[in-house]
Amino acid sequence: MNMEQVRQAYASVAELYIELFGTSQQVHADDLAFIGRHLADRPGPVLDLGCGPGHITGYLRSLGVDATGIDMVPEFIAHAQAAHPGGSYQLGSMEHLAVANHSIAGILAWGSLIHLSPQNLDGVLAEFRRAMAPAGMLVLGLFVGDEVAAFDHKVVTAYRWPVDEFSERLTRAGFTEVERLQRPSEGTHRPHAAIAAIATEG
Repeated sequence: MNMEQVRQAYASVAELYIELFGTSQQVHADDLAFIGRHLADRPGPVLDLGCGPGHITGYLRSLGVDATGIDMVPEFIAHAQAAHPGGSYQLGSMEHLAVANHSIAGILAWGSLIHLSPQNLDGVLAEFRRAMAPAGMLVLGLFVGDEVAAFDHKVVTAYRWPVDEFSERLTRAGFTEVERLQRPSEGTHRPHAAIAAIATEG
């Protein structure tokens, strides 16, 4: 599984995905509160990586955050620019961020790391750390399981993680967890976790 395959898979269902998930009202209230709590007061630019239809980027901007949405799916960026004309949305990849070292105050990766294989995760986290300013904040959402395992996500293969093991990956990449939120499965929704982690010194 590579990112081009992921891009193609999401492009093929972009219209349906936008319809199902394209507004902040379709995000769990606890998740929005978690995101806002850790990113609303960032003193500098924040990147929403894998922003999809741009709805959470728009939410962050409504809180006064200097947020830019980045996604590799042109259909998502086109929708985001039309739906949020005052926002900032760009085509790009989280694997190679077009930003200077230590220039970003915060990164949101809400469900956008789920398609990375375990062997590719560390490289992306290292790129996040390169971009992150001192004491920058990383907020992410992931699917939870008893072991690291691939599963058949509705769009394309994804991975579930034990939260402690994912947090250890963050530590190795130069982040320190400051809060987590876990939610068990609800109806058709899989067990989910959110982690907020601050960039450590050094």
